[in-house]
Amino acid sequence: MTAEPAVWWETAGAPDRPTLVVVHGSMDRSAGLLRLSRRLDDDFRVVRYDRRGYGRSSAVGPPWTVEANVDDLEAIIDHAATAPVVLFGHSFGGNVVLAMAQRRPDLVRAVGVYETPLSWLDWWPGNSAGSMAMATDDPGDAAEAFMRRLVGDEVWDRMPVSKQEARRAEGAPMVAELADLRRGAPWFGERISAPVLAMYGEHARPHHRTAMTELVELLPGCTCAMIPGTGHAGPHASADAVATSFEAFLRSERAWPSRPAAGG
Repeated sequence: MTAEPAVWWETAGAPDRPTLVVVHGSMDRSAGLLRLSRRLDDDFRVVRYDRRGYGRSSAVGPPWTVEANVDDLEAIIDHAATAPVVLFGHSFGGNVVLAMAQRRPDLVRAVGVYETPLSWLDWWPGNSAGSMAMATDDPGDAAEAFMRRLVGDEVWDRMPVSKQEARRAEGAPMVAELADLRRGAPWFGERISAPVLAMYGEHARPHHRTAMTELVELLPGCTCAMIPGTGHAGPHASADAVATSFEAFLRSERAWPSRPAAGG
């Protein structure tokens, strides 16, 4: 058995159901996937956690790398789940769940990813939110630039100073994990056997749309789906549509949990 998870985590849903673990992206926390979790917790035992360096796991790390994040996820699965599990990752979290599927195929029955960055590839643009933030020398300024790009200046400026400071303090893990992702591929498609659904929003930026369609070529068992009426925040802003697409995929791959027989 792996060591106790170093990160904060919690479960919801029926304890006798198969496990779904959801993994958030950079400069986010588990709360960002709460709507999606609640949408799925009738059929799954859902595990949410704050990745190292963020939210209630802000004291964890370094190292802030993909590999260390996969170590955390493996520890959570070992302690909180009955394998095999279903994994869902948003943005950077998508690379964490794909790397987990590569490392431990015995633990993973199916994977969903939403607008996962492929920033180690030569074509990845230099004007993405992560690229622009990393061009800033100070990690706190990098975190603020990233957040302003994602939520807009008006939303950022309305945040309480304490919340702004907490988000700026997450700049160091953000810069470190995004730099690690740029150094090289954290997974290789031919080593991933689990079926994968790659999702992007109708209003996705071109590089996110391209990345998700390219996953179909990189991953032998990958299907791509566009989620109408949303963008990068789809798992939060359009949780019902994302969940519906993921549910349909899991049923098509026979990875959707069947309910116990009445009186069984």
